Amino acid sequence: MRYRTIGADPARRREVSVLALGAMWFGSVTDERTSFAILDRYVEAGGTFIDTSDNYAFWVDGGQGGQSEKLLGRWLRSRGADGQVVIATKVGARPLAPGTGYHDNAEGLSAKVIRESAERSLERLGVDRIDLLYAHIEDRTVPLTETVGAFGELVAQGTVKLLGVSNHAIWRVERARALAAASGVAGYEVLQYQHSYLRPRQDVPDRLFEDGNLGHAGAELRSYLRAEPDLTLVAYSPLLAGAYSRQDKPLAPDYDHPGTPPRLQALRQVAKECGATVNQVVLAWQMGGPFPIIPLAGASSVAQLEENLAAVDLELTGDQRARLDAAC
Repeated sequence: MRYRTIGADPARRREVSVLALGAMWFGSVTDERTSFAILDRYVEAGGTFIDTSDNYAFWVDGGQGGQSEKLLGRWLRSRGADGQVVIATKVGARPLAPGTGYHDNAEGLSAKVIRESAERSLERLGVDRIDLLYAHIEDRTVPLTETVGAFGELVAQGTVKLLGVSNHAIWRVERARALAAASGVAGYEVLQYQHSYLRPRQDVPDRLFEDGNLGHAGAELRSYLRAEPDLTLVAYSPLLAGAYSRQDKPLAPDYDHPGTPPRLQALRQVAKECGATVNQVVLAWQMGGPFPIIPLAGASSVAQLEENLAAVDLELTGDQRARLDAAC
């Protein structure tokens, strides 16, 4: 395994593995025995960065989520692993009531919700501190000053180590970070967005955002990361839910554009040259990029995890990376 540092402040930054493990389905779609086996193998291979959310996976049973955090808590206790891994979780997108969703009934990012949600996550995880806490989705009904202050207070209290943000417009990320700096409190240092080798259209309407899908790491976000080297991108859904390798998992409609076929062709050619799978090349391409990217890949079996882990040792040549980057 290889590692990289997230966070800039020496008092709060953490070293994590270059491949993060997504725990979205653990405790719901993926049963406890399989989830524990995946977690055990990940840690055995040197993995130290596990991602969840307080609302995972509310859509499975029509509840409010929490299954993933609870399972991780049971695993941490049974393995004595608290302190050995970095657990990231998220607040703000938990449905207010069972049978609803975060599209129009999310808890949001008020100071009260942030404080109470963090307390519930601590209890479910069975830990006394959250390593990394994200603002999961935007809440434009609450002043940014209130949200920033509430997150900063959690860090000042020692309840949270590092802060992150996901699925926000970049101008709001920058504004929040500026407000935090002006107030002398901790700000967002890790950004979690959907990012893969294939590039989606950015103008496809989204039911959450009137300005398009703010969850994708588009050109503006990539430019921002290049200008802010202390920030890290955690790239969720890097393997597009299996669409690179499975015939039963077609690409989403926003990848249906002329740029997709040449990038797929380049990807498959490089995979053939490396004797690797297409998934492994995607992950290696992300891990070796020009700015810090940590791919966040889930797994529903140990075999899937093994494929992902092998990407850590895959080194693309300069020529291969150049061809991948140039394809369009």
